[in-house]
Amino acid sequence: MATQILEKSIGKTVLIKLRGGKSIRGQLKGFDQHLNLVLDKAEDITDTENVKELGLIIVRGDNVVMISPPLR
Repeated sequence: MATQILEKSIGKTVLIKLRGGKSIRGQLKGFDQHLNLVLDKAEDITDTENVKELGLIIVRGDNVVMISPPLR
């Protein structure tokens, strides 16, 4: 079920919550069975007053607490 939602989210912007309290928003490019994520146009939005551009990144699946798919 979860992988079907992620597959439908490829190419769309997702919100990722990480261990340690960080929040990252970016365009989901791909993922694997360990929930390692490839995000493009990623931004660290932990501090909404100081959003940091990250570009193309890989997020290790063991750091992911939550993935919020796009609303549409």
